Amino acid sequence: MAQGVLRILLITGGTISTILGVVGIILPLLPTTPFLLLAAYCYARSSDTLYRRLLETKWLGTYIENFRSGKGIPLVTKWIAVLILWVSSFYSIVYIVPLMIIQLLLFSVVAYITYYIFSLKTNR
Repeated sequence: MAQGVLRILLITGGTISTILGVVGIILPLLPTTPFLLLAAYCYARSSDTLYRRLLETKWLGTYIENFRSGKGIPLVTKWIAVLILWVSSFYSIVYIVPLMIIQLLLFSVVAYITYYIFSLKTNR
């Protein structure tokens, strides 16, 4: 029974990620590739049919294949992801978290994630 619940959660997560990835193609503020990679991960662990469909989709499969083949993530996607990360984190660090040590910790985590995103290969 636990595996059935996990499968449903993974399919649901994959579907939500796919929807967000499609919205990201239309709206430039939402990064497409990370959501599609998350969807592929969820589908690969829950449904071979959905995983194959996602990879075979003309528009969506290209993002995943470019990443998997080592071509990387588009530069625009990297900048948008980092911008959203910093804007949301800056608000949390400045207005929500009262302790300086936690603010420094959050800042360090966001800085590391930024480094990681930009260290990934760029698809030009």
